Amino acid sequence: MASATQPGDTGSIAETPGTTRLHDLHTRGGQSPWMDNMRRDYLRNGHLEELIAAGVRGATSNPTIFQKAIEGENDYDDQLAEQLSGHDPKEAVWQLIYSDIEDALRHFAPVYESSEARDGFVSIEVDPALAYDSDGTLEAARTIWKRFRAPNLLVKIPATEPCLQAIEDATAEGIKVNVTLIFGLARYEAVIRSFKAGYERLTANDPATASSAFSVASFFVSRVDTEVDRRLDELAAEFEYNGVATHIVQDVRDLRGRAAVAQASLAYGIFLDQFCRGVRPDPGAPLPPGTQIPLWASTSAKNPAYPDTIYVDNLVFPMTINTMPDATLDAFSDHGSPSVSPIDPESSRGTLEHLDELGVDMDDVTAVLEKQGVEAFARSFDDLVSAVQRKMSGSAKAVTR
Repeated sequence: MASATQPGDTGSIAETPGTTRLHDLHTRGGQSPWMDNMRRDYLRNGHLEELIAAGVRGATSNPTIFQKAIEGENDYDDQLAEQLSGHDPKEAVWQLIYSDIEDALRHFAPVYESSEARDGFVSIEVDPALAYDSDGTLEAARTIWKRFRAPNLLVKIPATEPCLQAIEDATAEGIKVNVTLIFGLARYEAVIRSFKAGYERLTANDPATASSAFSVASFFVSRVDTEVDRRLDELAAEFEYNGVATHIVQDVRDLRGRAAVAQASLAYGIFLDQFCRGVRPDPGAPLPPGTQIPLWASTSAKNPAYPDTIYVDNLVFPMTINTMPDATLDAFSDHGSPSVSPIDPESSRGTLEHLDELGVDMDDVTAVLEKQGVEAFARSFDDLVSAVQRKMSGSAKAVTR
């Protein structure tokens, strides 16, 4: 359904509200489909309403998403022209982002209310330059939270080791946090510990606010396969060069495309142990107080050889979220499977153990991906500031002519 994300389109994603695969994903699979995108034209031409009617239940954003939107659209030019006086480019960037987030929060407010505060959230990320600065991250989270004071806002804080304390402190202050850039199981467990510690402090100090506490843990998926597959390809090539038996080389190649789903499945097992007493909830089960929901992020298929819904169809677990970019939303709406995915922890552990036996160090994979993710978001934000500066400069020249 390539037409599903075209502004103004009236394709089948919006023609039969209540019967789309996205609706089925929520009602049958117990999973909330969110959109991993933020575009001003979607907010203003009615397309976001179409997506919400089709079953989209929340939205995530990051610096890369805003960079693509602001650089690729003219919808921001008028606001930039109005801000030429008294704003430096970085301040202007935040004003553009704030404007879109405020609009998105308003669009998703009915979903938040109808879901009893379980969906309808919109995420905004703190300055990625603060990824290794816990105090700076906490202060930035406070600023964003006070700026909106919206119950359906999530402030994204990276899961870097220094920011684990910021996650705890922000949660303790009642800030609703989306913990982002989680790539490995050990770090995920640390994130849960930080959230629980913050929630316990919040409950002790402000029970009323604690009753509406909410958090998600964004576990990144497809990038894990990208990095692991790269290492497996290098290993297979090395084996071939050294004349290792063909069946062993093939065994290495057969592991490609399996690490990400295996690791995410085990992460879901950790979630069940920590928040659900080890029992998988039924679709639609009530959310226990003090629960941090797993959110599957980076769910587009980076490898064109893989099914385009591989990181959705295989991770349909009750009481989770899958945030999808446009192309993945289209693909799932057209041919995805909303049925609950089976859980096979023995097989998932076996996959990771096999990788370890071959010398693929998942701890190192996690470290590499975290570093790449932090750097990519910081670079996107810097590029965004530069792009806004160019646009502001062009507007200023136009005004003086």
